[in-house]
Amino acid sequence: MRVFRLVGVAWWLQLKIRSRSAFDGLLSLLYPAFFATTIFMMFKQGGAAGPALLSAAVGSSAMGIWSAVSTTAAFALQTERRQGTLELLVLAPQPFALLLVPLTLSMATIGAYSMAATLLWGRLAFGIKLAIADPLVFVVAVVVTVFSIAMLGMLIAISSIRYRFAWALGSAIEMPVWLICGFLVALSDLPAWVRPLSSVLAPTWGVAAMRAAATGESPWADLGWCLLTAASYGLIATVVSRWMVHSARANATLALS
Repeated sequence: MRVFRLVGVAWWLQLKIRSRSAFDGLLSLLYPAFFATTIFMMFKQGGAAGPALLSAAVGSSAMGIWSAVSTTAAFALQTERRQGTLELLVLAPQPFALLLVPLTLSMATIGAYSMAATLLWGRLAFGIKLAIADPLVFVVAVVVTVFSIAMLGMLIAISSIRYRFAWALGSAIEMPVWLICGFLVALSDLPAWVRPLSSVLAPTWGVAAMRAAATGESPWADLGWCLLTAASYGLIATVVSRWMVHSARANATLALS
């Protein structure tokens, strides 16, 4: 019960941080539709239909999950740094990496909203049929994908402890990740040198599993690789976090200046 309360408080704080004005809050709700509209129009103009449009809808919905979840913890830590309270957070008795987990997952509900809004927008505005072959497995694939993006976001957050401007890394790599992970373009269409990089990014496997569940194919191999890669992110974050905190104290980067 205490875990649910912690996640709930973290979720409220993230909404408060990100929605500094009513206009900003409205934009955060409309944001998923901006890219989705462009993507759906491009696929429609290209003559795509049926499974291709469903694949595009699933990929564009994953973009909303990434935007909501990947930079949450890093953004929150930068806010703590601005307020001068990051040192107190670092001094907490719990392992620092564990403190970042609820912060990162707190925006998972917004990511779920982004996914649902994107799929619904595609159905209402562009007539994309949302015929999910295996809805239960699709939900499992979504949960695993959110978890994998959260673990990658935790790595970004830990690096922001040592390097003040690393918190912006998630936003900087957002569109490259969308491309490299095959959110919109098939991995087979990418240059050969990109594919090894795609294979070490957990969202690649998560989105592949979501598409497989939507079209009736077996997603379990992709889900296994996604979980394995995400778990490795968490392990790396746990091991590296102590060094990052020690280095941040030695180089006085816990403060804003």
